[in-house]
Amino acid sequence: MAHDETKRFNAIVVGAGPGGSSCATFLSKTGVNVLLLDKEFFPRDKICGDGISARSLDILRELGVLEKIESIPLRKISGFTFSSPDGTLVDIPIPKRGGNIRHGYAIRRLLLDNLLFQNAKEHSIKTMEGFTVTGLIKDSHSSRVVGVEGTMSDGQKKTFYADVIVGADGVNSIVARETGARHGDIAHLGVSLRCYYRGVGDMKGNLELHFLDKLIPGYFWILPMANGFANVGIGIVMAEMRAKKINLKNELFRTIENNPVLKDRFKDSTVVPGTLKGGTIPFGSKRWKAYGNGWLLVGDAASLVNPFTGEGIENALYSGRLVAAVISEAYLKKDYSESQFSSYEHALKKELDPILQNSYQMQKRSRSGFLLNLFMHKAARNQKVRDLMASTLTDVNSRQIYSSLFIYLRMVLTPPYW
Repeated sequence: MAHDETKRFNAIVVGAGPGGSSCATFLSKTGVNVLLLDKEFFPRDKICGDGISARSLDILRELGVLEKIESIPLRKISGFTFSSPDGTLVDIPIPKRGGNIRHGYAIRRLLLDNLLFQNAKEHSIKTMEGFTVTGLIKDSHSSRVVGVEGTMSDGQKKTFYADVIVGADGVNSIVARETGARHGDIAHLGVSLRCYYRGVGDMKGNLELHFLDKLIPGYFWILPMANGFANVGIGIVMAEMRAKKINLKNELFRTIENNPVLKDRFKDSTVVPGTLKGGTIPFGSKRWKAYGNGWLLVGDAASLVNPFTGEGIENALYSGRLVAAVISEAYLKKDYSESQFSSYEHALKKELDPILQNSYQMQKRSRSGFLLNLFMHKAARNQKVRDLMASTLTDVNSRQIYSSLFIYLRMVLTPPYW
């Protein structure tokens, strides 16, 4: 197709969050001409738990930003703290691997996403901020997606063309919607509410997940941030929220004020004004179709969020790298068809599905308050159970992750029996 060459690219990436910026950066390293679009202007905030898993650090290192990240305000996260519905508390440190202590980070998305976006720009990637994609352009003969149309912040309309379009534009992805990839199964969607606090007491440097009777299989979380801040939130499966008729805002503040495990820690704390925000979470327990004729999806746009923890940055980064490899191969072959892109589905099944399905099993089994109490009692009194939980939560080799049923059977059969 003949078009203005200033508007034509090998790949257009819609959305410059972690998935989009990582995909664009990896593509640029293989010589692919990329246009990276985002409707916002950076730096911009993003509703998120702000946690970066230990496994994510490998991708950040490959992107060349790990040292830069460690120069901005952050908090190292050294483990997990869980509490059961009956108030039993358990600390699970991230285990050593290869003699080195593994850790994650807590970084505001305002800072992280801007750093990844600026890194993409440094790789000579063409970027455009303040551009909202409003639709896809399809070839009239083959129905292949060949471009995007949209509007600048000043109202100016523009069109751009490419061999492949990557949707990295989140849960409300225009690319996923226009290609028919998105589903609305509320059993595989989550809802969350997040705010920032100052002065929360007794923070140990752990990601805290507090399981409450009314919220399971969801939870109340606390993530310690830099400079004495904490990311505090509440999340639940959408189907459960509707069935139980839960008002998340009311439940969030009711928990802070009345929960016996938490209320004393918040007595001297204050909410940061304007930070209470909510959003929808697309769980990877039922992934959306992530490829088609001339298009691919990454991150939340592909429904790749961990069903148990609600963490999405890790799989956004990994899927960005996977998509870049798929497009690079298609670029060499000059083949951007659905059959060519089917290799992405194979890669997702191999690299991410074992983790996603393992986490989904954990989510399903955490629907029982009795089981949660049982396991937390065991973990609080037995090091082997804590080690098993740590392995389940942090194993970086998805092919060696235990099945959840096996894990739970081992826990049940490990003394003490209550």
